[in-house]
Amino acid sequence: MGRKSLKTVRQKEIIKSFYEVAKQEGLENSSVAKVAKHMGINTSLILHYFESKDELMFGLINHILESYKQLYVTNDIKDSELKLKQTISNLFSRDWNNLIDDGVFYSCYSLIFRDKNIKEAFKNLHDSLRDYLTDLIVEAKKEGIVNVENPKETAELIFVLVEGAYYYLSLFDADCLEHSKKAEHYKNAAIEILNFKDMLSLPLHND
Repeated sequence: MGRKSLKTVRQKEIIKSFYEVAKQEGLENSSVAKVAKHMGINTSLILHYFESKDELMFGLINHILESYKQLYVTNDIKDSELKLKQTISNLFSRDWNNLIDDGVFYSCYSLIFRDKNIKEAFKNLHDSLRDYLTDLIVEAKKEGIVNVENPKETAELIFVLVEGAYYYLSLFDADCLEHSKKAEHYKNAAIEILNFKDMLSLPLHND
């Protein structure tokens, strides 16, 4: 158990350093040697935990996807209405910009076009988030909190809005006023799609 725990810790440290190198130099310019230099260790030590750059790359992608998922899931909230509202707020928050560099994220995402395993990992993540939001909407509909005909289609529309918003908003500085205004506008569009009974506006909680 101790060895496995140590291996996990070391792998996370290496993945974190790989992320930092990718953020500074670009994913395409990163290498195992550069990660080793960044950490001040021998390249062979990294290859002890990751047999190749491709394996290290997949470790980074899994880290990004897990971070993405944890950012939006609100399992700690029990009230159905509050849980759905907070989830929508999370989807349009600035927290993602602070969590993962857009350049690294989109460089990783581009790999779906040439690696079916990476494509499957991204698809599974997005499908699970859509299922999660669908379940929240179903519960809210049962309690009369929202008025939608098809929770699954509603969740799909919201995520199409979220994903399009992130793509477009990446063209703006995250701390500029226009970014905030547009994010607020897209968030309110998602609220309108859900047709909340009280139609209260939701805070972005970005500060």
